Amino acid sequence: MSGHLLCFGLGYSASALARRLVGEGWRIDGTSRSPGAALRFDRDHPLPAVAFSSITHILVSVPPDTAGDPVLDSHGADIAALPGLRWLGYLSTTGVYGNRDGGWVDESDALRPSGERGRRRVAAETGWLDLWRNAAVPVHVFRLAAIYGAGRSSFDALRAGTAKRIDKPGQVFSRIHVEDLASTLAASIKRPRPGAIYNVCDDDPAPPASVVEHAAALLGIAPPPLMPFAVTELSPMARSFYDDNKRVSNALIKRELGHVLRYRSYRDGLAAILAEGG
Repeated sequence: MSGHLLCFGLGYSASALARRLVGEGWRIDGTSRSPGAALRFDRDHPLPAVAFSSITHILVSVPPDTAGDPVLDSHGADIAALPGLRWLGYLSTTGVYGNRDGGWVDESDALRPSGERGRRRVAAETGWLDLWRNAAVPVHVFRLAAIYGAGRSSFDALRAGTAKRIDKPGQVFSRIHVEDLASTLAASIKRPRPGAIYNVCDDDPAPPASVVEHAAALLGIAPPPLMPFAVTELSPMARSFYDDNKRVSNALIKRELGHVLRYRSYRDGLAAILAEGG
């Protein structure tokens, strides 16, 4: 099966899926906020109608802003009117679950976002799923854990001297290698279930300090010193990640999509990145 995919935001995650699909004969279009882009899109620059010609699949990775979801606000009606649309994927975040004090969550759990960014994501998810309920748009929501991969891993932070090893006892994060994210999306495209919601993460929720320490060991260098969370200088966004502490279940993507993770743990993913020269 092949088709014509329109990516709202052709960034790190969308590019991983695009590379996979191009090899299968797909046509890929992607938007950018850059003024010189062939398909420029932001809230002030909606796409022309011709951009939707022959589109069969849509991936939305543009985050919501203070006014709402810019793709839904600008093009919800256009998307609902597409006669040949077979799949739409919306990339959300596991941040919609909020803090669970290290407990497990799955797709059936209530949403309790801790901060404003999480609340915006909940509103955006609701808007996209309403498009499925009210207009039969084949919407699928993917709640992503922290994404890493070549060019975006602890190796890069260690080499740049910006890595921090932060001690917050009991804190764990879930994460996903970008190639496993791409294969999850590809599996959903092959087995669509409009209205579906999926967690996308690996099998190994782990303390962030452990990931940095393991990456340093693989590079053969000393890890940065362990610093107490309370006195560590972090940006407001980085600090907000530590407000949530949970383990995210990926059982549904395995059971329903038949997905087999290539990188079940950050240990597998980091080893592969290093072996490939990352």
